[in-house]
Amino acid sequence: GEVRLKAHVDQIMVAGGAAYGVRLKSGERVRAKRMVVSNAAMKSTLRMLPDGALPPAWENDQEETPECPSFMHLHLGFDASGLKEAMGGKDLDCHYMVVNDWERGVDSEQNLVLISIPSVLDPSMAPAGTHALHAYTPATEPYDLWKGLNRSSAEYAKLKEERSQVLWKAVERVIPDIRERVDVELVGTPLTHERFLRRHRGTYGPAIQAGQQIFPGPKTPIKNLLLCGDSVFPGIGMPAVAASGMVAAHTMGLETLSKQQKLLDDLKI
Repeated sequence: GEVRLKAHVDQIMVAGGAAYGVRLKSGERVRAKRMVVSNAAMKSTLRMLPDGALPPAWENDQEETPECPSFMHLHLGFDASGLKEAMGGKDLDCHYMVVNDWERGVDSEQNLVLISIPSVLDPSMAPAGTHALHAYTPATEPYDLWKGLNRSSAEYAKLKEERSQVLWKAVERVIPDIRERVDVELVGTPLTHERFLRRHRGTYGPAIQAGQQIFPGPKTPIKNLLLCGDSVFPGIGMPAVAASGMVAAHTMGLETLSKQQKLLDDLKI
């Protein structure tokens, strides 16, 4: 196979009720040998299909599926020298969770911040003497605050600065002098998700409640078009999304049950 970078898909090509390839933003057409598999969010996939390609009832069902809000992200690269002293003698852990007000609930806007510092466990993820940090608000950032903003505008820059402060303050509760240590700073918004990850309204994923709804499977009404990713079974999160890829591969006949069992054994799952 071949992995293509900077190959933005504009449309999934459909003829006679079957998907047969994709058209790139550059105008290039790439034909599928067997099937087209979309790992984009469901509503993003719908917008890559030609008008009338789907049965209206099925398309409406997908459009009516509620979505989770989006994120704010803070990615930092920072100097680790003298860190233990700056943290009052404490060792740095890999994960932290900061809840500003337990009475408001963890799903309220800008109340919960998750912090991950993977270089604590794997030093190769950052240059020697530094750490890489990711802090985010999990599915609590409203898209409508950002809708229609020009990403090059002063208004957008100002809102990024304002809405990222909750992340900075959460990190400061762990590393009090973090702002003085930072070498690299990147802030992500719902528009970042929407642009770079092809996420409809920058969503975290479908707001499907356990016991009330069920994630759809990989098949679609269009022949030779399969889905994987967090819009289909088994759902949101890296392990679930990886499993959805296995389900799609199995549906295509690329993976056998014995291969999947061996993989699970190798992973000790």
